[in-house]
Amino acid sequence: MSELKKNIDEQLKDPEFKEEWDDLDPEMEVIRAMIKARNSQNLTQKELAEKTGIDQANISKLENGNMNPSLKLLKRLADGMGMNLRIEFVPKKSKAI
Repeated sequence: MSELKKNIDEQLKDPEFKEEWDDLDPEMEVIRAMIKARNSQNLTQKELAEKTGIDQANISKLENGNMNPSLKLLKRLADGMGMNLRIEFVPKKSKAI
């Protein structure tokens, strides 16, 4: 196990830290999905920028979590990758008592 993983696991024992970490999960899932989709199409950020008309710097910011995408922007990214955008609501995992 890496030192980073060990450190995060230790920090997650703190309820306040865990709550903040869990609050970021939806954003991180969007980022992971964007990167996975781009990689599955064998596209560089520059190539995706050319296909979508979105600046490569903005794609980088999105993938680094430094910019929050609008639904319109996510749709443009999906279109540029020849994909459909799908957003879904799923039940929360119940907390153990």
